[in-house]
Amino acid sequence: MPALSLLPETLRARLRPLSPEAAAHELPQRPPMLARPTDRRVLGEDWVFERKLDGIRVLALRQGDRVRLRSRTGKPLDDFYPELAAALLAQPCTAFAVDGEITAMRGEITDFGLLQQRMGLTDPRAIARTGVPVVLHLFDLLWLDGQDTTRLPLRARKALLHRAIEFAEPVRAVPHRTGDAAELLAAACARGWEGLVAKRAGSAYRPGRGDDWLKLKCLSAQEFVVGGFTEPAGAGRSGFGALLVGYHQDGRLRYAGRVGTGFDTRTLRALRGYLDATEQPRPPFDPAPREPGAHWVKPVLVVQVGFTEWTRAGLLRQPRYLGVREDRPAAEVVRERGTAPDE
Repeated sequence: MPALSLLPETLRARLRPLSPEAAAHELPQRPPMLARPTDRRVLGEDWVFERKLDGIRVLALRQGDRVRLRSRTGKPLDDFYPELAAALLAQPCTAFAVDGEITAMRGEITDFGLLQQRMGLTDPRAIARTGVPVVLHLFDLLWLDGQDTTRLPLRARKALLHRAIEFAEPVRAVPHRTGDAAELLAAACARGWEGLVAKRAGSAYRPGRGDDWLKLKCLSAQEFVVGGFTEPAGAGRSGFGALLVGYHQDGRLRYAGRVGTGFDTRTLRALRGYLDATEQPRPPFDPAPREPGAHWVKPVLVVQVGFTEWTRAGLLRQPRYLGVREDRPAAEVVRERGTAPDE
């Protein structure tokens, strides 16, 4: 294990043996490490900053001549992104588990709407007809040559990642920078990025959402649960008029407003078919919104929505549909709130 042999003895002591059989069983079951939204703009010198990507989170496990791709909820993705599995299978290293994000790029900007055109497709001919190439961005290393690396500090895991993986299209490394958080975020926003992810450089990889990874956003956007829809208004509209969306709070689904823009005709019709199949007589929202003539559905569909701000009434201002999030369980969707600035 040449990459691991370069670690100093103090770090090698943090490694945990994990056999290929145990890795195959254990790693796909682990929830990924997640970032918490924050309004903080002053962070210490022990933080590094990565570009926030707008795609599908993925864990990739390579064991000999087999590669498995899993979403953050454990859904197999191998058949949907065969070119990414092939790229990892071509790596000289034959035993690793990496954490990253699958995206579609429009120039140098990640485009979740473009990625939607690839989702759900497994037929190579259908994939080719989309003309949408995908990229696998890697930012963490969880297992290497029979050793669990999650107890190592982030900087060490990143160094091992670069030693273990040869980066060439469609596999890219996610670079990180250090410096002033506010200045770096301003530069990211000026480039059209979604924001930054701040990570504590000395932190171990811990499943779930904690305080060692933080999301610094340029624009307001998050996932919402669809609880209903309205009929289309006007002769030129098909499918539906608007989605009625909400989020979970204190065991209830809270109403957040209507989302009526951002759809093309194909999306309107496709979503209407799904909504009709999940229709139910009563609103899932508590309290129920005043939406005369609305259709109510089972709250299982999760969509990504961009918006300018929250109103004082707790509704979205200028919301815009961005896409379906198949990788987000509806039960986990809550209103994302930042912490107090500079706390």
